[in-house]
Amino acid sequence: MTSWQIFQGNQDPHDGLERLPAPPNWRQFQDRQKTKGQTYRARPEEIELVNAALYLRRPLLITGKPGTGKTSLAYAVAHELKMGEVLSWSITTRTTLKDGLYNYDAIARLQDSQQNQSPNLSPEQQRVQLEKIGRYIRLGPMGTALLPVANSQKPRILLIDEIDKSDIDLPNDLLHVFEEGRYRIPELERIKELCPEVSVSTAYETQEPNCAIENGQVQSNAFPFVILTSNGERDFPPAFLRRCIRLNIEQPNKAMLAEIVQRHLEEAGFGQEAADSIEAFLKQRDDNGEEIATDQLLNAIYLLEQNGIPGDAAGRAALRQKLLRPLSGPNA
Repeated sequence: MTSWQIFQGNQDPHDGLERLPAPPNWRQFQDRQKTKGQTYRARPEEIELVNAALYLRRPLLITGKPGTGKTSLAYAVAHELKMGEVLSWSITTRTTLKDGLYNYDAIARLQDSQQNQSPNLSPEQQRVQLEKIGRYIRLGPMGTALLPVANSQKPRILLIDEIDKSDIDLPNDLLHVFEEGRYRIPELERIKELCPEVSVSTAYETQEPNCAIENGQVQSNAFPFVILTSNGERDFPPAFLRRCIRLNIEQPNKAMLAEIVQRHLEEAGFGQEAADSIEAFLKQRDDNGEEIATDQLLNAIYLLEQNGIPGDAAGRAALRQKLLRPLSGPNA
């Protein structure tokens, strides 16, 4: 039997990459949003609270351990309700509200204006020059989500990922935008008399790459469906929490893990390897109290199903253990 190992480490060039199988569906980048939406199975409580957030036009704050499917729920909603491209905003400790609304590249504009200086411009030429400011403005994910939609269009969908990693002020800064559904772009407000409408770039990759901003302001006419995810690493102010619908996603049990594996690994099916890996996973997570994510389980089963993997139980168990290393603690 041919070894599963493609890289041999012997410094002898070869064409082993031709044996590399297709990637698992969670590591394919074409139609990634569609794939994530199709493979997610929502539980009754999740369905109930998603609908509550849709009806009430309130953000849905989802808390849960890493790997429990918090972000995938956004893609499942977008897929089922045909809401289009999911706008994703990943939060760090340095993220500010303005990062999510828009970015203005003042340095690039200054450099271009210095290269194209021309005295004695007519009013019309000045207006044309001012309109070019749109080249240097790009709306962020939240700024794009708040763009008005036509009557025939559905609300936009926005995923704010790992809000608990933000600076302490960001949740409070979001309150006004959540309540009012609007924001200003001062760089465009200052020129609205000469240029009442300016075209700028959006955060969409394909759906709507450009839009027109009127009078330097954006006013939403359909509150977007907003999902915020949190790993539970911090508490949020009561004023923020009362404006959100809150959902806690529990870690999947044995039956749910089996269904997740079946959905992601249809071709491999659910055999003994999957059963053994689920048992090892549950022992680490529940019996030993180790932090471990569901996608690690999928990685282990996918790899151990490949041709040429060592057939003895000890070798397979050792490889599985390396793939199921805890995310924190002394064994991480």
